[in-house]
Amino acid sequence: MRRLLLIAVIILITASVVRSQNNLVPASQQFQDNKFGMFIHWGASSVLGAGEWVMNNRNIKVPDYKKLLHVFNPQQFDAAAWVTAAKSAGMKYIVFITRHHDGFSNWDTKYSDWKITNTPYGKDVLKMLADECRKQGIKLGLYYSTLDWSREDYPWQTGRTGQATGRTGPSNYAAYLQFMKNQLTELLTNYGDIMSIWFDGHWDQTNPEGAADRSSRIDWKYDEIYSLIHKLQPHCMIGNNHHLDPLPGEDFQMFEKDIPGQNKSGLSFQAASEQMPLESCETMNDSWGFNITDTHYKTVRELIHYLVSDAGANANLLLNVGPMPDGTIQTEFVDTLKK
Repeated sequence: MRRLLLIAVIILITASVVRSQNNLVPASQQFQDNKFGMFIHWGASSVLGAGEWVMNNRNIKVPDYKKLLHVFNPQQFDAAAWVTAAKSAGMKYIVFITRHHDGFSNWDTKYSDWKITNTPYGKDVLKMLADECRKQGIKLGLYYSTLDWSREDYPWQTGRTGQATGRTGPSNYAAYLQFMKNQLTELLTNYGDIMSIWFDGHWDQTNPEGAADRSSRIDWKYDEIYSLIHKLQPHCMIGNNHHLDPLPGEDFQMFEKDIPGQNKSGLSFQAASEQMPLESCETMNDSWGFNITDTHYKTVRELIHYLVSDAGANANLLLNVGPMPDGTIQTEFVDTLKK
């Protein structure tokens, strides 16, 4: 992958479509200069080997799904191996799933019992990963889902997903907002410098991508959330995978499975910003989280195309791996990253 990064950098330097960077602040400039990062989708859902959406896709009820707490035991987790795999491939940063849509927290949060330190494994993997990133000089960003399929206080009645997980109680967004603020405060206080917060889930409260009206059915109060983040860590970059034009307070724009300016995924109807850094995220097979039946691995040639195309669009490529439930990254991904 170091070959790929070199090619992308050459394309970036010579591309005629490179946008003006005159107005970028240092944190934005550094983010844009990173160019290549590793996305890590992993958590209790990995145990089922059917991707991170398995709870929703199989309509698993909350009490049944939370039985995973007793069997998720990633004894082979090695933060050094993960970070080394990224660094050896020429990646400059990692974005780690702290909490996906199933609500499972991958750190020792005080605000939920549905967390990795209550599994048989019992360790704070985020602490180990943050320490190793600092040791190896890799920037760390944190993915955080604003959507939750397990909590009653999330406004599930108006959501597009998670309708069959067995919730019956009334939602309470004020309480849920405070919960998110509490968790974000932990993440931005206890784990050192955080490069970015990568939000996901806004689309649950909108009409599908491509609809004429994609206004949210709830007021997320992003002004409160974003101001909290910038208060705790002023240089932390905020991005939101809402598949819309950037909202006030956001610092970079992301494209899910699309190069900026394209819409092959059917998710990217938004125009690419000319004022802020850009990032596209892509999988190495067809899945984000570990999927035992997904063998549609992209070739090195295909990944070169993504990296070069993103560099030509002056965008970062965030390339995903979905580690196995034992904590190791499957050999197909590791071998590709070495090439």
